[in-house]
Amino acid sequence: MKNIAVIGAGTMGNGIAHTFAQTGFKVNLIDINEASLKKGIVTISKNLDRMVAKEKITELEKAKTLSNITSYTSIEEGVKSSDLVVEAATENLDLKLSIFKQLDAACSKNTILATNTSSISITQIAAVTSRPDKVIGMHFMNPVPIMTLVEIIRGYNTSNEVTKIIMDLSKALGKEPVEVNDYPGFVANRILMPMLNESIETLYNGVAGVHEIDTVMKLGMAHPMGPLQLADFIGLDVCLSILNVMYNGFKNPKYAPCPLLVNMVNAGKLGVKSGEGFYDYSESRKAEKIAKQFI
Repeated sequence: MKNIAVIGAGTMGNGIAHTFAQTGFKVNLIDINEASLKKGIVTISKNLDRMVAKEKITELEKAKTLSNITSYTSIEEGVKSSDLVVEAATENLDLKLSIFKQLDAACSKNTILATNTSSISITQIAAVTSRPDKVIGMHFMNPVPIMTLVEIIRGYNTSNEVTKIIMDLSKALGKEPVEVNDYPGFVANRILMPMLNESIETLYNGVAGVHEIDTVMKLGMAHPMGPLQLADFIGLDVCLSILNVMYNGFKNPKYAPCPLLVNMVNAGKLGVKSGEGFYDYSESRKAEKIAKQFI
């Protein structure tokens, strides 16, 4: 496995591309939006600069990493010679199904198709392809170059061979893969999202303020980041989408999104990405400053 294609140049996509390229893989980074593609490459370059400044890599290693990445705006062109495609588009079922239909038609019959979905059924995604045995979940954590966990999610028809290949590949990236089965939210978000939602409920009910809730969890539970700040960092729209997937999948009211979360997303207050969520990320606290604590 030498040639990797990554679909989507956003936060997760450019992080996944960065990680593969830094490990020596040839990566085609694909996004139909030219501006998003350029922004993704700039983000990778800036993150590499931080790693150079902290002496984690050399300038030569940075140059080699960037040289391993080629950008494309065409899915068909970008996936032609790929051994593995990792889809990292927006957490939207219809969009992912459409992308996987395109990938199935454009890729070699031996190409493995992976999705970075954080909650959507791998089995459902695989069902729109002619190769359900070669469809698997690779749920990376954000920020991808730093976080070591990768949830490897087997769909109902994912083969043992493909699972082993992806487990071994994840280890080659310096990650710790954990194999899980295909249920809404998998493991990470099935446990994390109810906690974030309950933190938002605690704020909504007036039990305590944003700073107070986050301080209790950081100092009392030794969390490196408070739950409301973490929700901002993930993206409140992403949190809402994952909760809706679990609520619809389990039909259990404990996964119902807090009304405050719904209202904030409807108002466009999405966290770091929009400049405002539970915290203010205006000029004094832009996303790059948040990222520096990780990279």
